[in-house]
Amino acid sequence: MKITKLHQAPKVPYDLDGHIIARASCVEIVHLTLKPGQQIAKHINPNDVFFFVLEGKSMIETDDERALVQKDQCIFVEGGTNRGFDNISVSDFKVMVIKLQQ
Repeated sequence: MKITKLHQAPKVPYDLDGHIIARASCVEIVHLTLKPGQQIAKHINPNDVFFFVLEGKSMIETDDERALVQKDQCIFVEGGTNRGFDNISVSDFKVMVIKLQQ
């Protein structure tokens, strides 16, 4: 068994409040916090990704759609899809990012 404390987990290699809380050959799990008004510009990730919203709400956008997501929702984005987030709320947006490795 391995227990990881969020703020002792390694930070993501980007200018974001994110921590890699688990990594295995088939998956990487990241806890990510966006402050009010903070955005992650649209970008392409080659991996399939699940986003599970822990707290707050945010807009998620792909090239084909835009949706408001909030606490207790799970969003699936297929690998190779352009995606981005925009925290349009007045509180933190916290999301668990589950990247499936190829």
